[in-house]
Amino acid sequence: MNKKNIALVMGGYSGEHDISIQSGCQVYDNLDHNKYNVYKIVVERDGWYWLDTDGTHRPVNRDNFTVEGVARFDLAFIIIHGNPGENGVLQGYFDMLGIPYTTCGFYTSSLTFQKGFCNPVVKSFGIVSVAKSMLLYCEPDEAKLCDINAQLRYPLFVKPAAGGSSVATTKVKSPDQLLPAIRESFTEDKQVLVEECITGREFDCGVFRTKEQKLVFPITEIIPLGNHEFFDYEAKYQGFSNEVTPAQCDEELARHIQEVSSQLYDLLNCRGIVRFDYIHDTARNELFFLEANTIPGQSAESIVPKQARAMGISTRQLYEMVIQSSL
Repeated sequence: MNKKNIALVMGGYSGEHDISIQSGCQVYDNLDHNKYNVYKIVVERDGWYWLDTDGTHRPVNRDNFTVEGVARFDLAFIIIHGNPGENGVLQGYFDMLGIPYTTCGFYTSSLTFQKGFCNPVVKSFGIVSVAKSMLLYCEPDEAKLCDINAQLRYPLFVKPAAGGSSVATTKVKSPDQLLPAIRESFTEDKQVLVEECITGREFDCGVFRTKEQKLVFPITEIIPLGNHEFFDYEAKYQGFSNEVTPAQCDEELARHIQEVSSQLYDLLNCRGIVRFDYIHDTARNELFFLEANTIPGQSAESIVPKQARAMGISTRQLYEMVIQSSL
């Protein structure tokens, strides 16, 4: 049997680089190396390289995405969170080269990664609520700040419009905190989203379509711990949260979140594993869409692998299904 050449593409240009490397190593350890030749391809601004098993950095020819000894890759397993793996850039690159990949296509990736553009589209579907927000393209002057204060109700979340892992995201409780938070978000992206904070319980739901069926995973509740008021970077990756899978909530609510996630997967024309995040406003019994993660974390303790295991699918089985559905 000829072994397929799999490029496990990790790293990236954003603040999520190290998380992507962790996810990539988790995927690498759970692939069948008797069945596939797996190459760790690290993407960084200083260059792209194959990280060989002996630690050697071997350059990638970006003209045709090849490395020494490999004439062609059969599949790109993209595990870059953020730019350029989650925003459609690599997807367009692989489309031009004719190399299949494991994620959503170019258009869906670019739309869902830009929250300021994606939120109105999701709202137009009429199946889930979206918090009121404003999208900024430059640092606001005094008039614009007054406009924000007039149109939006505190507390607010200020975040990069195209970003993930809550990098440069701030919960703002008063007008004097607004401009510093906006400036911090602009260090991570050229566009910033300012949106009203929805108080409630946070839930996540993964969806994945194989060649035979669509899998809608059990939902997870995210419970920040200590002084963490929301699921920020530390809560996500340094243990300051409880992630309960399956979530301990009303069966009707869990079913509703799964149904909305399944519909969004189709309406947004998703491929591969996608995780949808929500806030349930318990006071109003209303579900609010937060974001779609088209390349969710895959480290050992990440949400989607836990959801799959709760469904009886091992991590190794999950990644095998991802490869088979993409080839």
